[in-house]
Amino acid sequence: MAHGLTRDEFRRWAETQPGRHERAAGEPVVMVPERAAHVRIKARIWAALDRAVRAAALNCEAFADGMTVEVGDDTDYEPDAVINCGPPIGPDTTAVPNPVVVAEVLSPSTQSIDTGEKMAGYFSVPSIQHYLIVSARRREIIHHRRVGDRIASRLVNLGTIQLDPPGIAIDVNDFYQEPQFAP
Repeated sequence: MAHGLTRDEFRRWAETQPGRHERAAGEPVVMVPERAAHVRIKARIWAALDRAVRAAALNCEAFADGMTVEVGDDTDYEPDAVINCGPPIGPDTTAVPNPVVVAEVLSPSTQSIDTGEKMAGYFSVPSIQHYLIVSARRREIIHHRRVGDRIASRLVNLGTIQLDPPGIAIDVNDFYQEPQFAP
């Protein structure tokens, strides 16, 4: 396996590898296969963000997983969903240039990374205003948002989450539609 890769080296390397990878501190990190519950929630998050962005007619676009958020010079994450604002990006673009909202669905293998290392990394990107950490096991979203020079956090399991900027609200029910997640 390659080590200490630059962003360009990592991209070239990743194109030749099976499966998906992120890069942390220059090191490739294998993204493990996802469980059905994770994939369902992830798809609902993207759909809810996409609907809200379109309904508000914002100069933004919601992307499902696969788009990269560049964190510093040596780290590249692929959140489960992201809203990028500004001019539309080209069809061959792999990284969002102006991420405003990122969402990660917790999985057993990445929970500590998503709630620690990734949170710090995402908020080191000046454009990121909101980080949603979404549980696939229970009706629970941790909403971290930038408030001046600090990060405010709250636990949400009912109602709406205001994401301003970019100027949308999403209903928690849109993420959790199965009977197992009834409030």
